[in-house]
Amino acid sequence: MFVLFDKEQMRVPAKVWLREEKDLESSCMEQALHLSALPFLHKWVCLMPDTHAGKGMPIGGVIAARDVIIPNAVGVDIGCGMAYTETNIRLEEIQDVITGNGTLIQAIVGDIMRNVPVGFAHHKTVMPCYTLDRAMEEMERYEEDGELLGQLEAGYFQIGTLGGGNHFIELQEDDQGFLAVMLHSGSRHFGKTVCDYFHNKARELNQKWYSQVPDAYRLAFLPADSTEGRQYINWMNLSMDFARENREKMMLAVKAIIEKWIGKYTTISLEFSHDINCHHNYAALETHYGEEVWVHRKGAVRAGEGELAVIPGAMGANSYVVMGKGNRESFCSSSHGAGRQYSRKGAMSAFTCEKVIRDLAERGVVLGKKGKADVAEESRFAYKDIEQVMDNQLDLVTPVKRLKTVGVVKG
Repeated sequence: MFVLFDKEQMRVPAKVWLREEKDLESSCMEQALHLSALPFLHKWVCLMPDTHAGKGMPIGGVIAARDVIIPNAVGVDIGCGMAYTETNIRLEEIQDVITGNGTLIQAIVGDIMRNVPVGFAHHKTVMPCYTLDRAMEEMERYEEDGELLGQLEAGYFQIGTLGGGNHFIELQEDDQGFLAVMLHSGSRHFGKTVCDYFHNKARELNQKWYSQVPDAYRLAFLPADSTEGRQYINWMNLSMDFARENREKMMLAVKAIIEKWIGKYTTISLEFSHDINCHHNYAALETHYGEEVWVHRKGAVRAGEGELAVIPGAMGANSYVVMGKGNRESFCSSSHGAGRQYSRKGAMSAFTCEKVIRDLAERGVVLGKKGKADVAEESRFAYKDIEQVMDNQLDLVTPVKRLKTVGVVKG
């Protein structure tokens, strides 16, 4: 970790969990300088080892703000995060089993593709959703923002869907040879609409107040005790609950699929255990260094002492279950993944579809994806080395379990 502090440009320092300044991309550096100039920041800016430029605030960024909340410092996929479960099955017990749909892993991946909507797809009928049911019962909390109410209705069709981009469902094998499941998804269009709506509100108010924060920074803020701030917090928390239930619903569907195929082709008594479901795009009111502040984690996971979290690598690379060390300097946070080193367009230019497909095949990874033309966008080549990321944050987390991809479903 190194510290950036230019007193002429920065009100507070930036602590960066990389080895040296040359490892930080220039666009990310610029955004860190913008953050450090904000008048309401507590202590310092934190950049995790997977950091790269985002909208307004870097992905892999963590800030603590006094009395204000910044929609773009949470991000558009509010509540995006990870779900994980492990089984008592050794991969070697099932990997050579042949079904009418290929190997058992191929059959499971294919069944997930058929039963969990991916990409822009959603359910064709209303699905059960206790988060949205509760919101309907508490409509007085939300009715002031009439432009967002349509998202409640739309959410019933989106719950239990994966989305596209870097979202995935993976079958994995740990170092002891046991099968596990990891999935990455968030609040779908719901959270994006909430972020954009309140960011625009914040921009209008900041202009009205002659805010010191330049609009070009894309860091418009809302006082947490203002009407607009309270409304954003209500909708943010609802988006987070929706995202958590979205992952929960998909994990239940994947468990049922695995149980069906294992029951049909083996005599193994299947068990699932050690479930984790955690966010990595959100803000929360926490106490740090004796002060109550709004900690914004954008592409960062909470890693309090003894807390378990999930840090995925890229498709075909290793992933990790970790235990937090409660490092105060990072506001008890860690990276949320490997972090991009190529933009989506850049990855498509640099790596061919054939190269990525061949790489996955050589690693024994079963790919479930309807259209493979854009597969390079999410290849392991497009991301930083997860092992280097983990090395750079050993003061933040302890690796508990290492996992490698066996099968992956992408949008």
